[in-house]
Amino acid sequence: MHTAAGPSRRRLCLGVAASVCAPTWRLALAAPRRIGFISAANADEAAEFLNEVRADLARRGQAVPESIALDVRFAGGDLARIPAFVAELERSQAAVIVTHALATTIVVKAPRTVPVVYQFSADPVAAGVAADLAHPLYNATGVTLMLAELAGKRLEFLQQILPGMRRLGILANALHPGQERERAVVEDKARQLGFRTAAYTTRSEAELDSALAALGATPPEALLVLSDGFVTQHRRKIMDFALARRLPAISGWAVMAESGALLAYGPRLTDAYARVGYFVDRILKGAAPSSLPIEQPTTFELVVNLKTAKQLGVPIPQAVLTRADRVIA
Repeated sequence: MHTAAGPSRRRLCLGVAASVCAPTWRLALAAPRRIGFISAANADEAAEFLNEVRADLARRGQAVPESIALDVRFAGGDLARIPAFVAELERSQAAVIVTHALATTIVVKAPRTVPVVYQFSADPVAAGVAADLAHPLYNATGVTLMLAELAGKRLEFLQQILPGMRRLGILANALHPGQERERAVVEDKARQLGFRTAAYTTRSEAELDSALAALGATPPEALLVLSDGFVTQHRRKIMDFALARRLPAISGWAVMAESGALLAYGPRLTDAYARVGYFVDRILKGAAPSSLPIEQPTTFELVVNLKTAKQLGVPIPQAVLTRADRVIA
């Protein structure tokens, strides 16, 4: 009888042990994964980006706070704080660090083992974080907004609006990786259209003030602003300058038109932001960043600011208005 009962008792004990352990095991699997987020900006400036990433992750079954715990850091414009943020998230055992804009190159090249997903406006190759788009480096990958070819299309729109224009100013951040190539595309297209160009570069707010002073001294007929995080951060100053001098300005991001530029044509930023969720989801499911090619924008928008056009006395051709995805009236 003892012999017969022994195996049954062992089976019962194993069954009890399994029933006790199973909920703990399932709970461990369901524990939220920690995702770090680092921005060089403040919380308000990074809100749209962060909201789009969260929404896309939720669509992929990675909802906050059920599946993901976000650990956010905002530098408020002080880039010197970013390496410490990386070290903190490394110690907290974050599964992935997400970054965007001015923080990206610092985060990617900082000492760490945590994989990084980024979205930034620079050329990843020029920034030294990729051999090419198919081969990201530093255990990091993501989305770049750099698509220099779009610059030529902006000039075509400008020519439709100002057919007699011949003098074009170009304002660019000299520290933005890839700006030299983008500027070369602009200058080549300008020559084709019969424009003369003058470039004004800046590396800091003080240099921006000097560049604007130089622009004011010998004003062009229109101003092309090459978009990046620095320019966006100081867009109010740039647009106030342009409007005060009745200088039509065009750029690549909708936020510039919302701030007073006559026209913006470039990537739809919300779509680019959302794609970051794809990369985070893939890495959480085991993919290595090196196996995920860097993406470029695939959706674009033309935004026309009619309020600015009326203020400057510049009529917008119907062909441009018809083409516009959004008109600010």
